[in-house]
Amino acid sequence: MFADSSKRPTLTLAVIGSGPRGLSVLERLAVRLADGALAGHTVRIHLIDAVEVGAGRIWRTDQDEWFTMNTVVGQVTMYSGVPDGGPARPGAGPSLGEWIEQRAKDHGEPPLGPDDYASRRRYGQYLRSVHQAIAAHLPADVELVETQGRVTSVVAVPDGGYALELDIPQVLDFARTGETPLPYLIDADKVLLATGHPENAPDAFEQNLLDFADRHPGITYLCGDSAADMPLSAADIAPDSTVGIRGMGLSFYDVMLSLTVGRGGTFDHDNEGRLRYIPSGHEPRIVAGSRSGLPIPARGRNQKRPDHTYRPRFLTNEAVAAARERRHRTTGTDRLRFNEDVLPLLLRELDDVYRSTHAASGSTAPLPPLDLHALARPFADARFDSPEAFRTRLLEIMREDLAQAALGNVDGPLKAALDILRDIRNVVREAVDFGGLHPDSHAQEFQREFLPVNALLSAGPPAERVEQLVALVESGLVDVAGPATRFTADEDRGAFLVDSPQVAGSARLVQTLIDARIPHPDLHRDRSALTRSLVAEGLVSEFLRTEPASGLSHPTGGLRVTLAPFHVIGADGSVRDDLYALGIPTEHARWFTQVGSGKPGLNTLFRQDADAIAADMLRTPRPAPETELISATAGSPS
Repeated sequence: MFADSSKRPTLTLAVIGSGPRGLSVLERLAVRLADGALAGHTVRIHLIDAVEVGAGRIWRTDQDEWFTMNTVVGQVTMYSGVPDGGPARPGAGPSLGEWIEQRAKDHGEPPLGPDDYASRRRYGQYLRSVHQAIAAHLPADVELVETQGRVTSVVAVPDGGYALELDIPQVLDFARTGETPLPYLIDADKVLLATGHPENAPDAFEQNLLDFADRHPGITYLCGDSAADMPLSAADIAPDSTVGIRGMGLSFYDVMLSLTVGRGGTFDHDNEGRLRYIPSGHEPRIVAGSRSGLPIPARGRNQKRPDHTYRPRFLTNEAVAAARERRHRTTGTDRLRFNEDVLPLLLRELDDVYRSTHAASGSTAPLPPLDLHALARPFADARFDSPEAFRTRLLEIMREDLAQAALGNVDGPLKAALDILRDIRNVVREAVDFGGLHPDSHAQEFQREFLPVNALLSAGPPAERVEQLVALVESGLVDVAGPATRFTADEDRGAFLVDSPQVAGSARLVQTLIDARIPHPDLHRDRSALTRSLVAEGLVSEFLRTEPASGLSHPTGGLRVTLAPFHVIGADGSVRDDLYALGIPTEHARWFTQVGSGKPGLNTLFRQDADAIAADMLRTPRPAPETELISATAGSPS
């Protein structure tokens, strides 16, 4: 296949997972190889994905159009460099917005402006185009082997490297032969785990609800997952039945649209310009709830350039380093306390933007204090004497939020300030990643108190989604139960019960209960055969938060990795310098790893992570085994 390939040393790499994180590493591998890394070697790269090679599961290209991104297309890129006039290729290619613009010109596809939001399906198509551009511009001595299959085990080989076992059902036609498909084996020198969102076994609460549903025909409980993978059709959930939805974050909107627009309903504007919902008659009724009782608010209208960079004044890397030095001098450890060392600086940062934006607007209206907790928990201990009273207040808050979103994330004081929560994530990471906080501060102050507020206020959907929810609430098709929503099983009546203790008369019986929250990574609950294999083989270990004084450890469920390039640390404490993990599986050691793209023209942490791994994977190769792909049956998968 390669000129004089028999005389070349060979390096074989495997990338497990071809969503944005896996693809980002592949792109940087391609850039470095094109620049001459490992000249004189043959490099074989196996790109493996269980769902769709080049897009992954969450961004797969066969999902419905109503599943939407929450970052504007002009701020999304998978290339590590901007276009340079040549063809799209590793290191120089279009942003998502530029790609959509070109597709509209060349193929008449629907256009989007740089401040618009694309569907996840469209982003998957863009990822596929990036994948194709990478494949088309690899050097002649680099082979890319693409495999759609599920990696079921990874085993360390005594003389170095790993043997990967893959389940590829199409290898053998079971219906024709009656024989069970046999696995493929891939030998690789180095392996990257970029597996994305997990599919977890149910916890005790979920198992109780599943058991309840098993005992009562016609009752269904759906554990949290991507809405595109949930059974939400009319064949699964009957029209005119009642559905409870647990959680009102981003995934709530996906479930909501699947049960409305996905059933043939439409949105239109009335004579006064207000959005209204026109039902198809095939929808179920929806009762939603959450701890706050507030659906996640809208993102502000984008007014920032794709290459916008915010320079903090108060919560800086230098300020975090200084806080560590003070802690070390006074306590003997540099572990920080979030509420004392980080949060005051963060709040000062937001307040500065809030007040300066208000001043720049020339408004003479008084500016209320910026209170994150009040914004995220607007109902607090309020009591409502009826669902109607709560609904009236909820709609007031949502309409006010839409008015604030319309002012923009530069000109609107509130949304400009809240957008800083996104802009300073990297500094927060400096404070909290890899056990940077005291374990008790991390668990209580950061995870339990700050993160729910931060997630609600910084990661909202496009304003259009909130407008649609307002229309659905006004139509009576969607109800929000209220704050501190409870989801229980009513044995006497054979249905789930949804109610809020703060809203009189809110109790509703539902036949289907859906958890609209995305599962967190957890080594002990992850159902994938790959994760179970990694644990059983001792190749991975759990990241623990350790008390500096007592040495007491607190489990997290996340993978333990080194600093960049994120080598996996095995059960025996050894660093496996040929096994890497990136993204969501490492979420507990690092924070907010679900970022799925870079920003055009900027050396973002997303790009830095990918490049660090790519550089390390191309270091010091060993001679590869003679056979990199061995099938248990004759032939190759088509």
